[in-house]
Amino acid sequence: QFQLVESGGALVQPGGSLRLTCEGAGSMLDDYVIGWFRQAPGKEREGVSCISVTGGSIWYGDPVKGRFTTSRDNTKNTVYLQMNSLQPEDTGVYYCAADKYPPCRIGMDYWGKGTLVIVSP
Repeated sequence: QFQLVESGGALVQPGGSLRLTCEGAGSMLDDYVIGWFRQAPGKEREGVSCISVTGGSIWYGDPVKGRFTTSRDNTKNTVYLQMNSLQPEDTGVYYCAADKYPPCRIGMDYWGKGTLVIVSP
């Protein structure tokens, strides 16, 4: 059974950095478009980034452009989300999701359980 597992969430101070990891189990991630999403307390889930199967096409949500970078290493069956210049408004549960077909969207086929990021002094 195909599963996604996120890791790397933590408590970090404003201005700090974190790298989240999304690992695939039960199937190779290189068959899938991978999206990162986040959900802040009391808010709807929103798209953070989306990376194509080859990594040649990447989309970022406006709030994270210039601060976050997503990449993938298909040899390690892993997708990364490098988050720099973190701000309190980046706080939330971060999820990765996979689908064989773009675009990244809330209705993607497979979801991880999420990893919590808290940005606070």
